[in-house]
Amino acid sequence: MQLSDVNVSILFQSTEEMIRQTPERWILNAADAAVATLDIPADALRERSFEISCSMTVRPDADAAAPWHELKIYADGELQWSRRIPTAAAAEFDGLDCRFRRRVAVAHTLRLQAMAECGAGRRLSLLIEAEEC
Repeated sequence: MQLSDVNVSILFQSTEEMIRQTPERWILNAADAAVATLDIPADALRERSFEISCSMTVRPDADAAAPWHELKIYADGELQWSRRIPTAAAAEFDGLDCRFRRRVAVAHTLRLQAMAECGAGRRLSLLIEAEEC
């Protein structure tokens, strides 16, 4: 091994450490869409853990008798969380949100899907955020 090989190795390790110090943050704002899909690319070098937040807001129709809204969250095709609740009819808006953590193995992608539905109202927002922790 030559001195130049050692310098290259140290430079690579320093660059790799610098990259790892910046946590990944992924955001998908799907506006009033019914479905939001966020694909987080694989990392070939390390396992990662993400704190995931999904939220939706709805507005009930002015003349709604029994408005409701529902949010379903999937991670890699598996249902993580689901709720369907009455919408506060007198409110300007109502919503649901969910937070959970998910580990992602080396060289694997993570697909997150949020599905929002409502009855006697309209969707206002659907948001997925994933922050490395």
